Amino acid sequence: MQKRTLGKTGLETSLIGFGGFHLLETPQSDAEKLLNGYLDRGGNYIETAREYGNGLSERKIREAVSHRRDEYILATKSPARTREGLLESLEQSLRDLQTDRVELFFMHHVQTIREAEQVLGPGGAMEGAVEAQKAGKLRYIGITGHGQPDSLIYSVEQHPYDVLMCVLNYYDRFNYPKTEGVLLPGCEKRGVGVMAMKSLADGYLYRSAERALRYSLSLPVACVVAGINREDYLQKDLDLADRFEPMSHDDKEKLFHTAPELGSYVCRLCKKCKDADGFEPYLVFLLEGLFDRQMDNGRVPPTDQYALRERLRFWFGQAERARDIYRSLEVKVQPEKDYSHLNPLCPYGIDIERKLKVSHAKLSGEAAFF
Repeated sequence: MQKRTLGKTGLETSLIGFGGFHLLETPQSDAEKLLNGYLDRGGNYIETAREYGNGLSERKIREAVSHRRDEYILATKSPARTREGLLESLEQSLRDLQTDRVELFFMHHVQTIREAEQVLGPGGAMEGAVEAQKAGKLRYIGITGHGQPDSLIYSVEQHPYDVLMCVLNYYDRFNYPKTEGVLLPGCEKRGVGVMAMKSLADGYLYRSAERALRYSLSLPVACVVAGINREDYLQKDLDLADRFEPMSHDDKEKLFHTAPELGSYVCRLCKKCKDADGFEPYLVFLLEGLFDRQMDNGRVPPTDQYALRERLRFWFGQAERARDIYRSLEVKVQPEKDYSHLNPLCPYGIDIERKLKVSHAKLSGEAAFF
């Protein structure tokens, strides 16, 4: 499998990484087949986290492939924010993984700037990570985050992290545009290696799996970490990696126009629907993306899609933040106003009038007709 350099670490990672979360739902015999099959096909990056089943994922990896420890880069994560908490978490992870070191150790899901400050402050988790690094228990220090990337942008600006893992997919590109627009260029400038996760948007893009994975691999990342719990999923991911060709600009534009998950509802942030009075609908739609990833379009989808949508739309827990920001806006949606004159301005066929009313109902908490 093709490999890429992971930033300033110099590590060479395979295009597809093996994510350990879904090992929780996988029988041990299947986990062994999946992990060994992944290594046999040239994969070399396996990651997990202390929180995945309170170490269960780590123990499954140990039982499956610890005898092949020198064949793969191993990563785990900790939610600890203090020095003591991180060192305790790392020691338990090393015991469960049956290893004396990990190549990568991540500060896990740092979601707010306050958390980022706790990690880097006096007595924070970074002190413990540096201490463990000096003791040879970990080689490189990373950070992960989900959704709005403000905390990650702050973190890489304040500290020379080696690696970062974040959500990168063509759907959330339009919910959290600063990830591709600000965070990735900042990492590239600083030599921070980037690992992509959730290339299928937590499974929301199941109808477009191959295009979704190809899109994420076309970004400036070293590796896309995939959650794998079935043999056919593993083979599809690895086969795509073997024949991978980067998406061109035209390929991406075609995807943005035709992807069924984007359809005629998700705002592509082209900013062409600005009203004559200066009102810019895309600013409201950005907050809707923060609120629920623009997943609820005010219509009832088929049952399978409905269940998945309801499970995932508040996945990152940022709804109240979106509402707080909306309340502070000087110019909000006026529910009684007719915005239909903006509809012809959208090149993606979005009903701007209706979407503004749906967004207002979400962000204001007020009942609304649309």
